[in-house]
Amino acid sequence: MSSPRARIAARDHGAGELPVWLAPRSLLVFVVLLTMFRLWSAASAGLVEDEAYYRLWGLFPASGYYDHPPMVAWWIFLGQAIAGDTALGLRLVGVLLAAVGSLALWRTADILFDRKVAGLSVLFLHATPLIGVGGILITPDAPSVLFWGLTLWALAELQVSGRADWWLAVGVFAGCGLLSKYSALFLGAGIVLWLIAVPSARRWFFCWQLWLGGALAIALFTPVLLWNHAHDWASFYKQFGRAGRGEGLTSKYIFEFLGALFGLLNPLIAVPAAAGSVMLMRRLRRGDGAAGILLLTSLPFLAYLLIHSLHSRVQGNWPAPLFPAACIMAAVFIGGQTDRIWRGVAIGAIVSGLTLGILVQFHAVDAFTGRFARKDPTFRLRGWPEVAGDIERIAVRQGAAFVATTSYGMTGQLAFGLRQTDLPVIPLTERIRYVMMPEPDRERLAATGLYVAETRRDERVKLEALFGEVTLVATLTRSVLGMPLESIAVYRISGLLRDPLEPIDSQTWLSCNPP
Repeated sequence: MSSPRARIAARDHGAGELPVWLAPRSLLVFVVLLTMFRLWSAASAGLVEDEAYYRLWGLFPASGYYDHPPMVAWWIFLGQAIAGDTALGLRLVGVLLAAVGSLALWRTADILFDRKVAGLSVLFLHATPLIGVGGILITPDAPSVLFWGLTLWALAELQVSGRADWWLAVGVFAGCGLLSKYSALFLGAGIVLWLIAVPSARRWFFCWQLWLGGALAIALFTPVLLWNHAHDWASFYKQFGRAGRGEGLTSKYIFEFLGALFGLLNPLIAVPAAAGSVMLMRRLRRGDGAAGILLLTSLPFLAYLLIHSLHSRVQGNWPAPLFPAACIMAAVFIGGQTDRIWRGVAIGAIVSGLTLGILVQFHAVDAFTGRFARKDPTFRLRGWPEVAGDIERIAVRQGAAFVATTSYGMTGQLAFGLRQTDLPVIPLTERIRYVMMPEPDRERLAATGLYVAETRRDERVKLEALFGEVTLVATLTRSVLGMPLESIAVYRISGLLRDPLEPIDSQTWLSCNPP
């Protein structure tokens, strides 16, 4: 079995055989052009609910939040400092650092395998619908995918160079991954599995750099631990509590999960990725550390997702950190084939995936059609500026001093849409989501306000326990090109009965809302 350095020498010797479209310069031009296009679409497309909600995090950076660790908020804060409180400001850092992730992916595949595999890996990643279509969105998945990939890169450098100091980089990147999403814990489990299962990696247990790298990861994660301790471990209960919720053992979600994984990875990439994992498994049995890095660091998280799918739904974005490794696996398989059919599969995957991603982003900016309404995945970012404008006009007519909400998505969208007005948006429920923000002005709450909610999430009954008057004044329709997406109820609220920011006990609730 050849050493990693021998493989690199062989790669360099055959570099001239690379197709032009896989050459490093061509890939660099591709990534730069794709990044410029994404910056345009990021600046021009509306926000989805989650992005608008995370915007509030960026306005008030903290060491922790109810839903996730804080990295996405820090990225948004930095982007807002550069490009303002705009859609581009929210997404700027994520789009730019995705290009850094492409470079890290190329380097990882290059030093572990060869330049053909490296080039295919980068193109495959951007041809996956999840990354290609969702590449402009700023969610916790963006930093999670980046730092997972950077950790793999540091492990690859460790494997090839044999320099123990790379463990320090592994620790820093893994720690940043923990600051992005709790799923990075499974990456840590995968690294331990690699150290145990690969004979040549076991020697690292005797290096102090390994233990210092682990300490660095924990130290970086410490602010999140302290935030959770100060807030009754709320974020941990929310995220880790999912593992215990569900319907009992069932098979109805596992096929949905596998189908979504297959589709969001791109079927023309998923099939060779599965074949590539089999090839790498054979290498791993012979003690190949490079194969182990890809397979074993992915295994714990993949196993968790499969187990989770046996009792509850797995969201389509959850496996995103596994996609870079999967693309390398697909490239390893196709790069080793001489049959022209597989070259056609690779070209078909890249062309179809990139075309789909570009078309969807054009559609996100300026809808081609509204015919599919809510079946169109981009419906979530449609029509919100018009809704905010209607709310502002209704507030003037009704003499409203504030807007109340009861869902985080509506809170985020209206806070963004009304950011240039003197009309604060005050969420009345799930206050743990907003502990980083200043307490709302209670004098405003005593004045007349509006309560706004999607009709499917209308919690008017709760507000009747808080305000003497809760009167429907308008029903708005969020739409795209004349096609309705959803109805939004607008209520006039006044006559404050009790502090709406204090939790209501069950006895008071029943007295205000008898069965």
